[in-house]
Amino acid sequence: MSANPGKNPLMRSIGFGFTVALSVSYLKYSQVMASKRKSEGKSEDDKVSAKKPAPFWKTGLLSSMHDPDLQVYKDDKVIIIKDKYPKAKFHFLVMPKDNIPNLKSLKKENIELLKHMHEKGKETAEKSDPDLQFRLGYHAVPSMSHLHLHVISQDFDSPCLKNKKHWNSFTTEYFVDSEDIIKELEKNGKVIKDVSHSQELLKKNLRCHVCRKEMTTMPALKTHIKQHSYKKS
Repeated sequence: MSANPGKNPLMRSIGFGFTVALSVSYLKYSQVMASKRKSEGKSEDDKVSAKKPAPFWKTGLLSSMHDPDLQVYKDDKVIIIKDKYPKAKFHFLVMPKDNIPNLKSLKKENIELLKHMHEKGKETAEKSDPDLQFRLGYHAVPSMSHLHLHVISQDFDSPCLKNKKHWNSFTTEYFVDSEDIIKELEKNGKVIKDVSHSQELLKKNLRCHVCRKEMTTMPALKTHIKQHSYKKS
């Protein structure tokens, strides 16, 4: 039998198969190395972002603030909307048109904007019901991205108010008065809230926000708070 591979069909077949296998292996190796170089070129923040994209609901305010069915006021600085899931008879959100994600993003140059948001929030409350008590404030650690000031009546009469987290987010220190945020920014040039402490506030026992009576369930609490008056004194 001839040893010349050029004249031997079997040897030619083996040689061709080896060449194809080698080419496929090289292609796979090139793809792996390219992917590795691309990964190494990213920062750690990029890698975390790629692994954990922000939930779609977290940025929902950006679309809600431009919904004409929700808007109640707008000017060159702010937009005010009705909360899609109100936790009281009247519940509004005052949001800046500027891109300010949260309280941590605030700087001293934002002080006048916060004052404007506060004043427009007060005006909205007054137009809604001039005799009803309202509070204006921010959640210490908001779940939604884009700065928003809550303007909420103190009756808490709403089917959307369902659980302890909802209640405590508006009736404990987790809810920080608008004017206190402005004072902190004026004094320190920034707003810092303890995340772990704030999260613990949401786990506190249920208490009436008027008489401070402790209640065991949300249905019992919602029945109890109806006995109080929320009219301005």
